[in-house]
Amino acid sequence: THTGQELDACYYAQGRYQPGALKKINYIFRDHRTDEIKPIHKDLLNLLHSISVTLEGQIRIHIVSGYRSPETNAELRKKSKDVVKNSLHVKGKAVDIRVPDYRTKKLRNFCMHLNAGGVGYYPRSDFVHVDIGPVRHWRA
Repeated sequence: THTGQELDACYYAQGRYQPGALKKINYIFRDHRTDEIKPIHKDLLNLLHSISVTLEGQIRIHIVSGYRSPETNAELRKKSKDVVKNSLHVKGKAVDIRVPDYRTKKLRNFCMHLNAGGVGYYPRSDFVHVDIGPVRHWRA
């Protein structure tokens, strides 16, 4: 959402992850504050794919925050108690998302029912955090 960029890519086909598509995905997920790029964990991509194909109709997922450099994460921690020191964003294992025309609370409930990792609900900022860490949930 911060860069205005879009990507439509098939990252897995014919039983293989597609290196060209993964490179483009890593770029889209980059730390938009520093332009630093880190590989995004394939399990996170699979989780996002599950979300996109299971929600009603054709959807586009908006990335609010993907990868964060350690420096960016430290700066955000100074501004908000909701940013944790060992954030999975820094490891390419978390993403904050919105789905246009889909209520954030409904998205949170849906993600929680997947039982696939962490789900954070940020109603004031209008996004849902999903990660591939331990199954847990919270509201900020």
